[in-house]
Amino acid sequence: MSAPPPATASSRMDWILECPACRRTASPAGLPTVCECGQPWLVRYPGRSHGIPDHPRTVPGLGMWRLRSFLPLGEGEEPVTLGEGDTPLIPVARIGARIGLPLSVVKDEGVNPTGSFKARGLAAAVTRAVAGGARSFTLPTAGNAGVAASAYGARAGVPVRVFAPRTTPAPLLAQIRVFGGDLQLVDGHIGDCGRASRAHAAETGAFDLSTLREPYRIEGKKTLGLELAEQLDWRLPDAIIYPTGGGTGLIGMWKAFLELRDAGWIPVSAPLPRMFTVQATGCAPIVKAFEAGTETAEPWKDPRTLASGLRVPAPLGDRLILRALRESRGAAVAVPDEDLMEAAREGGRLEGIDFAPEGGASIAAARVLRERGVLGGDDRVVLFNTGAGWLYRATAELPGG
Repeated sequence: MSAPPPATASSRMDWILECPACRRTASPAGLPTVCECGQPWLVRYPGRSHGIPDHPRTVPGLGMWRLRSFLPLGEGEEPVTLGEGDTPLIPVARIGARIGLPLSVVKDEGVNPTGSFKARGLAAAVTRAVAGGARSFTLPTAGNAGVAASAYGARAGVPVRVFAPRTTPAPLLAQIRVFGGDLQLVDGHIGDCGRASRAHAAETGAFDLSTLREPYRIEGKKTLGLELAEQLDWRLPDAIIYPTGGGTGLIGMWKAFLELRDAGWIPVSAPLPRMFTVQATGCAPIVKAFEAGTETAEPWKDPRTLASGLRVPAPLGDRLILRALRESRGAAVAVPDEDLMEAAREGGRLEGIDFAPEGGASIAAARVLRERGVLGGDDRVVLFNTGAGWLYRATAELPGG
């Protein structure tokens, strides 16, 4: 079976771009990047009627795109897709008993087509960029985004250059190559990779798929929130614990909950979840900024953590992450590598879920938040496992090694 036709630039786009910082608006035509003020664009849907199918699961194979009334697809457009989304929400009674949160559940993103939650954002970003005329892509990665970008680039027939730290786990690098990504290894962290990727974009005209440097990865990631609401019968959880590197998923979920409320799918009087960021103590710019009460985060010097997805020293979405944490009455917490790794191993043994190190960070953070009394024993908590542990399992020190 051949790949589906991509979205076309001639399709009507019934959305606009809005800057959350300076409130400028712009047309989504072409290949938008960031606002003139340097902040990321957010997608707004003025006047769109948001309908969700009454029985969406009777239509197989659509994944996150069955929620297309909330997504940036014009009339008659088809996405670039591998069936991403519709990931399970799994009760974890044994983990819950260990950490004092018996009503915990895990949203397991490791079962996505490319092994992580990055599939959602890159499917949306590639779909819109191909529609806008992109003929090649570039991006920096801590691992999973490069895998997803390479896969969706292959699906769309568009070449992808990926800049990754040389210290990225070997299975992630291998998967980038499997999907045909032009892998460039960089001595340094993802910030160094970002500079190399932007230089490549400037030199060749390749479109930059970096986190928040285009508007649509957020739209793909917000389907995490849409699915949670649906899976929980429109009664949102009390708390969400999210491993935060670039933070697109946290920003996207908060956007989704607000859109669902505006559309009437969630009562205005219903409380929205408290959003909690977890980072590693070796790279915690959002935690430091949250605790300092600032609106932006200072770049983290010498970022170090075995959870490569958390090794993001200067997230472009820092303002939006911090805003979501404070608006939701949430918080930010950092955990040591030894704690997140042990939590990932323990989670696999107790529940049969293949936790990535970042997923282990969610468990470790939940334990800390319960011990501090921030979360109560009757709170309904969603823990995120953002990727498959096997993609990290290059050394014996990683979970399950």
